[in-house]
Amino acid sequence: MATFARPENALKRAEELINVGQKQEALEALHSFITSRRYRAWTRTHEKIMFKYVELCVDMRRGRHAKDGLIQYRGICQQVNITSLEEVIKHFMQLATEKAELARNQAQALEEALDVDDLEADKRPEDLLLSFVSGEKGKDRSDRELVTPWFKFLWETYRSVLEILRNNSRLEALYAMTAHRAFQFCKQYKRTTEFRRLCEIIRNHLANLNKYRDQRDRPDLTAPESLQLYLDTRFEQLKVATELELWQLSEIFWMSSNHLYHAYAWLKLFSLQKSFNKNLNHKDLQMIASSAVLAALSVPPYDRSYGTSHMELENEKVRSSKVATLIAFDVESKPENREALSRSSLLLDLVAKGVMNCVTQEVKDLYHVLEHEFLPLHLAMQVQPLLTKVSKIGGKLASAPSVPEVQLSQYVPSLEKLAALRLLQRVSQVYQTMTIDNLSKIIPFFDFPMVEKISVDAIKNNFLAMKVDYRKGALFFGNKSLESEGLRDHLSTLAESLSKSRVMMYPPEKRSTKLGETLPDLVEVVEKEHKRLLARKSIIEKRKEEQERQLLEMEREEEAKRLKIQKTTEEAEQKRLATEFEQMKHQRIRREIEERELEEAQALLQEAEKRSKKKGKKPVLEGEKITKQTLMDLAVSEQLREKQEMEKRLQKLAKTMDYLERAKREEAAPLIEAAFQKRLEDEKDHHEREQQREIEVSRQRHAGDLEEKRRLGRMLENKNIFEERVVTRRSAEHDRLRQEREETISNIIQSRKEEREVKRKLIFFLRSEEERQRRLREEEEARKLEEMERRKKEEAERKAKLDEIAEKQRQRERELEEKERQRREEILGRSAAAVVPPRTTEVSAPVEAPPAAAAASVAAAAPPRAVFVPRHRRVAAEGGGGQAPPPPATDRWTNDRAPQQGGDRWRDDRRPAPSGARTTWQSSRDRS
Repeated sequence: MATFARPENALKRAEELINVGQKQEALEALHSFITSRRYRAWTRTHEKIMFKYVELCVDMRRGRHAKDGLIQYRGICQQVNITSLEEVIKHFMQLATEKAELARNQAQALEEALDVDDLEADKRPEDLLLSFVSGEKGKDRSDRELVTPWFKFLWETYRSVLEILRNNSRLEALYAMTAHRAFQFCKQYKRTTEFRRLCEIIRNHLANLNKYRDQRDRPDLTAPESLQLYLDTRFEQLKVATELELWQLSEIFWMSSNHLYHAYAWLKLFSLQKSFNKNLNHKDLQMIASSAVLAALSVPPYDRSYGTSHMELENEKVRSSKVATLIAFDVESKPENREALSRSSLLLDLVAKGVMNCVTQEVKDLYHVLEHEFLPLHLAMQVQPLLTKVSKIGGKLASAPSVPEVQLSQYVPSLEKLAALRLLQRVSQVYQTMTIDNLSKIIPFFDFPMVEKISVDAIKNNFLAMKVDYRKGALFFGNKSLESEGLRDHLSTLAESLSKSRVMMYPPEKRSTKLGETLPDLVEVVEKEHKRLLARKSIIEKRKEEQERQLLEMEREEEAKRLKIQKTTEEAEQKRLATEFEQMKHQRIRREIEERELEEAQALLQEAEKRSKKKGKKPVLEGEKITKQTLMDLAVSEQLREKQEMEKRLQKLAKTMDYLERAKREEAAPLIEAAFQKRLEDEKDHHEREQQREIEVSRQRHAGDLEEKRRLGRMLENKNIFEERVVTRRSAEHDRLRQEREETISNIIQSRKEEREVKRKLIFFLRSEEERQRRLREEEEARKLEEMERRKKEEAERKAKLDEIAEKQRQRERELEEKERQRREEILGRSAAAVVPPRTTEVSAPVEAPPAAAAASVAAAAPPRAVFVPRHRRVAAEGGGGQAPPPPATDRWTNDRAPQQGGDRWRDDRRPAPSGARTTWQSSRDRS
């Protein structure tokens, strides 16, 4: 990399290389200087170097070098002199534009030039051959060779400049100007693809601007100047897009028959034009509002989602949310609360946003007739004249560049269809039967097949209920069959009501113990306590995190404030130093100018004094105050006077010279004539002598040639013999070489035939082997698949047998357990009967009480000898209380019941108990 002591040396070196034709070396030298870290302090020479650098980049079409150099120069001059970068970028774009225009003009000149040799021929043979070989015309070829490279370079120039200027508050105006020039480039040369890319570039720059808000020198879109520049750019973009015939969203939706989205696009356009277009007049606003209302009315009044699946409904909701995002329409942010775009919500928005107040009277009347008035028989008669008036409304918009023209007649077919649907709907609400002739009379703008087609679509989407009977020539409105939607809903509602009534009349039994009632509450309490503790822990952690975040935020804010103060101080110091530097430079320049002016004044004074002394005149301004302006005026007057004197002297001298020259020519005329005659005679004598000498030389040359011919004639025979010998030898050599070549070619052909034969055999063998291997693999796979199916089948059969055996084993175990339980209950019942035999005792129990209860009461009163008595009863008898004590406190599972004699205390009440145990259970309940 070349190094220079001063920036001027780099510029001088580049100019020297350019003068000797080494532009590439000059570009590399300037590039190394710009990217070097030694020369980061901006000077005026840097600007000159950048001018020369961009000129070289444009001449050599080096877009990447230009972008790299401009990025480096932006870092050099951004904090010192940002206007220098603007000048360099403007110069760069101007050079690229001029080169592209020059190439375009050259291509047109080549196309228009008359370059035909034969005017009767259409094209030259070489032109026809070139056109057929290349497959393109002369203009296409010239465009590809001359115009396209420069246009590509110009497009890269705009992209690079936009990338360099993006997100910089000091370069907002230049960024907007570059975007406008890029739009005009796309418009002038019909570059729709580049226009879309340009729109995407600007959109990405705006998205990054909103995403990264902590960038240095970031533009503030809330500022009025920045917002105005951005809006101007967007409006210019809309204008160019319209002129390039890139259809708006409304046009796209209309051509694709998405009338709902088309209407929403018109509504959004109305809102934007009304809010931001300050030049919009009342007539254009009325046209846009009328288009929005008619587009909304053109939407079919029924929902096409009837009968669709849940997945299709979800897909439609997602699609409508995407379209709402595309047209920047406000929808609910939560997916569960989000509603799809619909005709009813659209009409409500039209009324809420005041669109109905801006439409024409015909559109307003049409809206009220179709949406609010109930006129079954006269609806079409009222709609038809309104549609005729609406179809005549339209024209170009003067103050809305994004919508060049509006024609309301495009909505008339959809509105006629809507009128037919509204008429059928309201007729079906009044009449049950109507003849086809009467229906055709009240719908004048459609014949009956078209009405039938419209009604079929409405019936399919559950908007109408109608039948057509061609035998009777009548229409039947409504459907009373059992499969109707209304009756089906009534039956399901009746079934739900009967089910609720049955539950209220016969509530289900709930059998639960106190422990069963307590345990769910206990579990619920534990879960609530656990959730409360978790919530408290979460709150504590969130508070800690919030406190830490606040501390970090405070530290970050303090650091930001410190950095901001430091940055402000540094910027102020830099500004102060720059201001002082500029002031010192201005003072130095002013002082140098004054000194130079003083020196010039002294020199002029000395020259005036010398001139005055030489001419013997009085010294100039003697004794007066001398200034530069005085001396300049004096010098100018002196020079003017001297010039006038010089002109007078020259005129006098010219007159004298004229007289002298005339006299000389009068005296020299006879002498010139005599000299001319003498010269003619001398020339004639000289010509005769030269002619005689040439004749003599020709005679001598002819005699010599004859002598040379006689001398060479003796060798003619030898020459013929030699020539024949050479020709014969060369002919034999040629025949030999030709024969050898033919033999070689035949050998090569034979060898290639053999090679092709061997290759064909090898290919056939390889293909046969591959086919055989493939068949083997297929057979092996089929065998493995069959084996796998057989194993699966055997495994399934074995598993089924094992399950059957296990089921039998479990059944056998259950039977054994049941027998063992019954045997144990019988043993326990007999042992209880043996321990407490029945006795006849008078008790206060009811007569129907079982013997087991009586035996229990007698035993409690006075147990006999040699009979087993429980410990707690013996204690009660010894105490003399006479009353049976309560059961032990440790027995928690008896549920305040007396112990069963001979029964199982752990038996569930759902199991059938033996007769003895059942009697004991009944006695204990009666006793309690």
